[in-house]
Amino acid sequence: MQAKDAIREVVELSHMVVNAYVQDLDDADLLVRPVPGANHTAWQLGHMIVGTGHMLEALGHKGPELPAGFADQYTKETAASDDPAAFATKDEYVRLAEAAKVAALAALEATPDGDLDKPGPEAMREYAPKVASVLMLAGTHWLMHAGQIVIVRRKLGKPVLF
Repeated sequence: MQAKDAIREVVELSHMVVNAYVQDLDDADLLVRPVPGANHTAWQLGHMIVGTGHMLEALGHKGPELPAGFADQYTKETAASDDPAAFATKDEYVRLAEAAKVAALAALEATPDGDLDKPGPEAMREYAPKVASVLMLAGTHWLMHAGQIVIVRRKLGKPVLF
């Protein structure tokens, strides 16, 4: 297995897990907070989608195509909102999450193997020191948030999946 193969598997697995965790949630479920002050799933999904775009663009690649104003809905300031009108629908999140995955995999394929060990973008070097680290983060960031979605699933009485 080569480095790109491993990164591809991380991106695909992470998205599969998140998709599985949201597949039986409805739009109202996405606004449930596991505890007061924690981010709800709708905000987290938007944050992951926007974050993937930022990561890819920092590497000089194209992020997922987002609706106008979408990124502005997923800032630290909007995380406290519980207004359903301020967030997308589950169907839109699922569609945009797929677009983010496709964009991440396209960026991976477009990155020459020799560039994987180059320094990552300056603003990300503390946590993603190499280009490969940023591409890996395009998957692991999703998996990190998946753990938070699990807590909401338990609160809602949804079945354990993994």
